[in-house]
Amino acid sequence: MTREHWGSRLGFILAAAGSAVGLGNVWKFPYLVGQNGGAAFVVTYLVLVLTIGATGMLAEMAIGRAAQKNPVGAFAVLKGGLWPVTGYLGVICGFLILGFYSVIGGWTIAYTVKMVDGTLTAPGLDFAAIFSGFVADPLEPLVYHAVFMALTVGVVLKGVSAGIERWNKILMPTLLVLLVVLIGRAVTLDGAMAGVEFYLKPDFSKINADVVLAALSQAFFSLSIGMGAMITYGSYLTRDQNLPRSTVMVIGLDTGVAILAGLIVMPAVFAFGVTPGAGPGLTFITLPGVFQQMPGGTVFGAGFFLLLLFAALTSSVSLLEVPVAYLIDELKVSRRTAVLVLGGIAFLIGIPSSLSLGIWADFKVFGLPFLDLLDFITSKLIMPVGGLLMCLFAGWVVWPVMRREATNDGSVPFALLPVWNWLLKVVAPAAIAWILIQGLIG
Repeated sequence: MTREHWGSRLGFILAAAGSAVGLGNVWKFPYLVGQNGGAAFVVTYLVLVLTIGATGMLAEMAIGRAAQKNPVGAFAVLKGGLWPVTGYLGVICGFLILGFYSVIGGWTIAYTVKMVDGTLTAPGLDFAAIFSGFVADPLEPLVYHAVFMALTVGVVLKGVSAGIERWNKILMPTLLVLLVVLIGRAVTLDGAMAGVEFYLKPDFSKINADVVLAALSQAFFSLSIGMGAMITYGSYLTRDQNLPRSTVMVIGLDTGVAILAGLIVMPAVFAFGVTPGAGPGLTFITLPGVFQQMPGGTVFGAGFFLLLLFAALTSSVSLLEVPVAYLIDELKVSRRTAVLVLGGIAFLIGIPSSLSLGIWADFKVFGLPFLDLLDFITSKLIMPVGGLLMCLFAGWVVWPVMRREATNDGSVPFALLPVWNWLLKVVAPAAIAWILIQGLIG
């Protein structure tokens, strides 16, 4: 079976950035900024993304391109032994995340529709009650979950070049245009400059261990390190790509989207006197109230949730592609069969995830509702363990291969090669171990 490849360098950059850009950039990043000192958190995050984040992303791309295989096959080809277990962790992790990520992706479709049809724009609404009532409904969220999963399946079904690459070339530029338009509206609101100052003028006295951990965790999870996505996408690269340069461009796009999203949210919440540290409810509870009060809020609210939808979709595509690549490479299953079967199973996983927020809320495993259990298993266990093992593998076990890939067999200069080696061997594993330990005891 001939291996698919990206049709162009730009296509790969946009697809890889689309994989990294997700709900974490537009939903989670702004409220973390609000909870962790504003600009001080932003600066800390940027430093960690450009060090720990870049280290892991470049390593995953290099592993994938060197092996030209899915995560399991890549570790088997490069070393074998027990190392393919690391690849299995990535495949399982991405698939489990997709099961509940698609449910939340469905919420973005629902809220886009509700903005347009006026459900979220009438005066005197209790947005907390609207959101809790929506997610607890046994049917409506599942309908939107099915729509979101169908969109994801439709893109991946077309393949690497005709599907993933083609749609990322449409979705990513559209996402960036929406960001710019929404920023233009947010920063021109009365009182918005207070939010801009909070967001861009750092008070370094606010940086402490908790802020650093929050920024480190966001950098790690935002770039999808440890779930095999960049190994899979890297495996579709040709040998002439400059991996360090591609890494910088992907991280630049991913981080840029997060920073720009903050420039929408922070000015808006400050303009209407809303606390910036509202937490996860900032997007689905607080912001609809802000849009309701904003002139032209219906249009801009719909635009914001459409932006959130595009970000979710570009990530969900990579979440599905990882296990699909495994079935194609290792079990010789056709793409069509792999996508339809895995998409169907992921949809079924999403059913108890959604119902656990409503009629199945009292059914708990290890004291956690089903969606929270999947989130704990993936974000607190599998991703950190997988990311830790991947860095150790790249830095200590197959370093000659990493050096060759990063320099294209010595033909491309990479001045930071010794620094990358040190980060892979020591700093990144220590940082990820800290995330793992804090996640388990926190």
